[in-house]
Amino acid sequence: MARPRGKIDVVCQNPECQYYLKEEGKDIIKRGKDARTSHQRYYCKHCTKFFMETKGTPLFYKHLSEKEIITICKHFVEKNGIRSIERLTGHHRDTIGRLLTDVAEHAAKMNDILIEELDLSPIECDEFWSFIKKNKKMLSKKAQNQISLAMHGHTQQ
Repeated sequence: MARPRGKIDVVCQNPECQYYLKEEGKDIIKRGKDARTSHQRYYCKHCTKFFMETKGTPLFYKHLSEKEIITICKHFVEKNGIRSIERLTGHHRDTIGRLLTDVAEHAAKMNDILIEELDLSPIECDEFWSFIKKNKKMLSKKAQNQISLAMHGHTQQ
């Protein structure tokens, strides 16, 4: 007799699947780990697609752990530069720069993480985003829009 499967709290990430982001009726199983990042891979039996839980987040295809990313964000909040963060964490400045760009592109989601996990006030978040905007002059339009939405969303509350 097979033992019952454990509860999986992940939903399908494929927009073409009929169970996209739906909890009811989903049929998702674990299928190994990603070779590059060692994140858990999942398989949706409805749309026959593989995906990772971190898809669509700043953690997607990052070799850094969530703890390391939060530590780097803490250093940015303290207004440390990219090179000083490189010295403090031991990660290359290009890695930190790419992380900064990804964080900027997911600014709305990251704002909630910064407020909850780093215990920042909305004003400190605004300072963080303005610091990132100043340091990364070559941000994409998407990243600039996300930052301005995140900044204006929390200062108006």
